[in-house]
Amino acid sequence: MDFLDAAILGIVEGVTEFLPISSTGHLILTSSLLGLTQTDFLKSFEIAIQLGAILSVVVLYWRKFLEVEVLKRLVVAFIPTGVIGLLFYKIAKEYLIGNETVVIGALIIGGLALIAFEYFHSGNPDEGSVETISYKQSALIGLFQSIAIIPGVSRSAATILGGLWLGLSRTTIVEFSFLLALPTMLAATGLDLFKNASAFRPDEFGILAVGFVVSFGVALASIKFLLAYVRRYDFTAFGVYRIIAALLFILLVL
Repeated sequence: MDFLDAAILGIVEGVTEFLPISSTGHLILTSSLLGLTQTDFLKSFEIAIQLGAILSVVVLYWRKFLEVEVLKRLVVAFIPTGVIGLLFYKIAKEYLIGNETVVIGALIIGGLALIAFEYFHSGNPDEGSVETISYKQSALIGLFQSIAIIPGVSRSAATILGGLWLGLSRTTIVEFSFLLALPTMLAATGLDLFKNASAFRPDEFGILAVGFVVSFGVALASIKFLLAYVRRYDFTAFGVYRIIAALLFILLVL
């Protein structure tokens, strides 16, 4: 893996992190297209550069993180995700991350779920805000988010669909999904680096830094795009994209 590979993966991460199409899945499949071997470093790299994208949320929403009511809801939502992630971290790292078959299957199933949900969903009123989400809704959204421990599911898709199912408006759940990404990925990246950073070579930290910075910059644009998109359209197009992407990867990778 070299700096160009890191930059390409950083772009892929920045574009896909906040869209309901699975950034982890795209990173794994892009790594396969680049011919990269699924080493422990590459698996850690794919986790860590997500934090670069997530930090773009801090730049755009830093005021929200100073609001006590928002922070309380984020803590409640993070608890189920944190517990499940800690319990299943080893299984996910060993058997799921890097598994192209799991990713492709999750992309297709998630795509069908998005299309079906939007077909039968009548829509929620465009009202409310992150501060008005109940604690029960916050905890349930955290449970939905924990499903994304399976690569290809998409943390964004899981939280957004969960929030819509609970009756939240599109803009409210999308913004809450952005905010919830920060503690989630801080914990995931911190846990992985704590367990694996000592095994990294000195040059690998430079490669990691390139992917981190690139994903941060690209993610700023991705967030603005998604917010503008959900004010006008539903998520059906993302469901169709997931299925097409999975089929293309079957042809190109498997």
